[in-house]
Amino acid sequence: MRALTVVPGRPGTLAVTDVADRDRAPDELLVDGVAVGICGTDHEIADGEHGAAPPGHERLIVGHESLGRVREAPDGSGFAVGDLVVGVVRRPDPVPCGACAHGEWDMCRNGLFTEHGIKELDGFAAEQWTIAPDHAVRLEPSLADVGVLLEPTTVVAKAWDQVDKIGNRGWFDPRTVVVTGAGPIGLLAALIGVQRGLDVHVLDQVTDGPKPDLVRSLGATYHHEDLPTVADAVDPGIIIECTGAPAVVVDTFTSTKPYGITVLTGVSSSGRHVPVDAGAANRSVVLENDVIVGSVNANMSHYRTGAEVLARADADWLARLITRRVPLERATEAFDRHDDDVKVVVDIG
Repeated sequence: MRALTVVPGRPGTLAVTDVADRDRAPDELLVDGVAVGICGTDHEIADGEHGAAPPGHERLIVGHESLGRVREAPDGSGFAVGDLVVGVVRRPDPVPCGACAHGEWDMCRNGLFTEHGIKELDGFAAEQWTIAPDHAVRLEPSLADVGVLLEPTTVVAKAWDQVDKIGNRGWFDPRTVVVTGAGPIGLLAALIGVQRGLDVHVLDQVTDGPKPDLVRSLGATYHHEDLPTVADAVDPGIIIECTGAPAVVVDTFTSTKPYGITVLTGVSSSGRHVPVDAGAANRSVVLENDVIVGSVNANMSHYRTGAEVLARADADWLARLITRRVPLERATEAFDRHDDDVKVVVDIG
């Protein structure tokens, strides 16, 4: 069968190649690939920055934002032939650590987890893939065209889960959220904020293209000023940071109202320096009981929440997030950056 593969650590090796057909174990699902989404992590792996092939293999099948249809399912699995499914990216470490043992592999303490399409497990950019039933999520049939958005939705579903858990340490009644970044993660974070009935403000640097319209279509407000200016105007109780831009990250530290919560979901590159008034930041966080928390990956509860978020969303709006589709035979073109890209998808089936 065909798959999109790379030799990790070697830039320029991304290619559609022939790989061995999938042999499912008796307790696994065999899934026909429908689509995979391409994100920044995939670009980094293609550029040789990180990634690891399965033990004993040179090449890694990439793609962790999956969508497929069940071809074969074991009896008693809870899945049936034809079900629309998404595979969970991370597998718990084999030891396991306490968090993994409790189903919280997103909080793994020892780093021995594996990840489909990223770390030591083949991904989903293939004509067929296998997955354990307890690491698969069924989607509503109505999401056949947009279900590939589930994995990025889980990232922000976890971010909002962190907001709830931290906020509930005391009386908590947030009204306004600022989301920094209008990429797929930021837009999906804004979607959840709107679904929660909050006053949602999205900050991004572009002034035209699809992003401002996508924000306004949600009923949210789009900004392209700097974060301190926006924060002074709207006084957010929550900031969800989705850019990883160091200057924006630093600005979030002092931009919420008292008892504010900032969730950092963007990953910054090392070696970038910005001036910081550490005293002012510390004073603000301490005296206002603020919290700044990092959040990455997702566990099964976040996948279930994400599926509910997508099922409630306007299907046409979700479809507009996918601004470019590329067939598998031309999958490497999905890694070409276009100015008006929001989410780029490789169609498999």
